[in-house]
Amino acid sequence: MSRAGDYEAVKQDILAIIDQPDYDDGSAGPVLVRLAWHSAGTYDIKTDTGGSDGAGMRYEAEGGDPANAGLQYARVFLEPIKAKHPWISYADLWTLAGVTAVKAMGGPDVAWAPGRSDFADDSKCPPRGRLPDAALAADHLRDVFYRMGFNDQEIVALSGAHSLGRCHSDRSGFEGPWSVSPTRFSTQYYKMLTKFEWVPKKWDGPIQYRNDDLGEELMMLPTDLALIGDASFRPHVEAYAEDRDLFFEDFAKAFAKLLELGVKRGQRKYESAPKKSDSPGAPGKGKAIVPAKAKL
Repeated sequence: MSRAGDYEAVKQDILAIIDQPDYDDGSAGPVLVRLAWHSAGTYDIKTDTGGSDGAGMRYEAEGGDPANAGLQYARVFLEPIKAKHPWISYADLWTLAGVTAVKAMGGPDVAWAPGRSDFADDSKCPPRGRLPDAALAADHLRDVFYRMGFNDQEIVALSGAHSLGRCHSDRSGFEGPWSVSPTRFSTQYYKMLTKFEWVPKKWDGPIQYRNDDLGEELMMLPTDLALIGDASFRPHVEAYAEDRDLFFEDFAKAFAKLLELGVKRGQRKYESAPKKSDSPGAPGKGKAIVPAKAKL
């Protein structure tokens, strides 16, 4: 066990588990970023509820939200680290994993500070439905992000995380990667949006768009195309497509802001929840833990 407060040791152990040969594209990096994003993206600025405090995805009330499908794999990747450093809260571990993964995949340094506590039960979990629905359009994006206190430029900057990872039909219903380098943080997402033509994919799944100009089928979601179809969003897309440094700077600021949402630092004693199961499966309901065997 490490010394309590040795976050650099935790960071080094996170770096050691990012390489996952049997997982998506050989990397846990993208799903760790998504875990951090979703842990914070439930915030409501009017009620000061939700956000990255609490690690509510440990419970069915939040972890069972369809928008969080697949994130059990990210949480399980981090369980050996939780076992080695039991003093760190899940809420701090998940968010630290996100910023560490961004940097490890070639992205910017993102400011991060500890101090998040873990909920003792599910009574403070936010209601479902606060995370973005990829099947909707610009008005929906604004509803979700304005609720958290973001503006249009920050919405476009945060969307750049779609340069990472891929969708799975057995999780979100959508299928495929956004870019040809889904484990590399880059401006490729914006370049793909502005320079390629996207046509509806003919399949039995939900509406998504495809392009195979680079030799493999890539995809975009309705919320992605909303960024270039909206007069306020589009200039930021075009700016980031041409200026890597600008994107990295703006993303780092917006992601750091996101991960601070809902943090009650100093308002209560720092509490770290006990370690959960090493197997991906259903989150616990209330105080229970419901492990289940699942195929990675």
